[in-house]
Amino acid sequence: MQNVSHEPMEHSLEQITAPVDRDMDKVNAFISNELRSDIVLINTISNYIISNGGKRLRPIILLLAAGACGNTTAHHISLAAIIEFIHTATLLHDDVVDASELRRGQVTANDVWGNQASVLVGDFLYSRAFQQMVKINNMRVMDILADTTNMIAEGEVLQLMNSHNAGITENDYYETIRRKTAILFQAACQLGAVISNTSRSTEQALADYGLNMGIAFQLIDDVLDYSGDADKTGKNIGDDLNEGKTTLPLIRAMKMLPDTEKEYIVDIIENEASPEQINRVIEIINRTDAIDYSKQHALAYTQRATQALTGLSNTKFKKSMLDLSGFFVSRVS
Repeated sequence: MQNVSHEPMEHSLEQITAPVDRDMDKVNAFISNELRSDIVLINTISNYIISNGGKRLRPIILLLAAGACGNTTAHHISLAAIIEFIHTATLLHDDVVDASELRRGQVTANDVWGNQASVLVGDFLYSRAFQQMVKINNMRVMDILADTTNMIAEGEVLQLMNSHNAGITENDYYETIRRKTAILFQAACQLGAVISNTSRSTEQALADYGLNMGIAFQLIDDVLDYSGDADKTGKNIGDDLNEGKTTLPLIRAMKMLPDTEKEYIVDIIENEASPEQINRVIEIINRTDAIDYSKQHALAYTQRATQALTGLSNTKFKKSMLDLSGFFVSRVS
């Protein structure tokens, strides 16, 4: 993987997303209204996780894609909310599967209300998303979102199958994150184009942007698990290793290490790890090029994402999409 240069990050996320601020206000109002239920626990858990500090990246890129296509409609607002409902449902389910105790710097819903309640409220969010899809009454929207949610579920199962497996390859890793994470970014961008009735070539370009940005997002997240600041990332450093996830930094490090250290890491992946062991693995990884190697892969995917937008007209929305790739990169710079 060759080095990929990038422009210094000059804009905050708030500046980048400014062109869709008013539409995001509408999305947030829509989310608040549609989360209402006469079941108190559903309201409590849904509001807790929806309002606990997420950046709303997936709804934002849907609205930016719509703006890049020339218009934003009421259907774009509801689709942006649908995407956030699906994302939030996956978070609830993920935290149960991973037995997570912390997300975005706050205690997870499953740790507060228990696994059963979290799973069931996740199911409520999925079903509420599909209720809203039906109201849009567009078969292509239904097709894309049905395929997307199915692929996310497959990605979750792949990750579970690979849990505590030290032998997964880079190809295995990329297939998992494509299904589990990147596909929802892809769907968000593609749907922004579909509802705008744009050309299939523009739709494909935006879908490609979303897919590559989604892969870059997960790569950066996985890098931060070994090199980030827990106060900034909102999760404990080394959580992936503690949960038995073999991510790219770990895969690369094991290729570069002598057998004794590789065997030490394999043993930790395959079994439970103590905090001291996790700290030692982080030290070992930082003696290799694994972090830089993973960063370069993330940079390459953001470059692919920006290249996908080459044929789009130069608008403030396209500029924000290009700047967003720089924001992603800045997280690990």
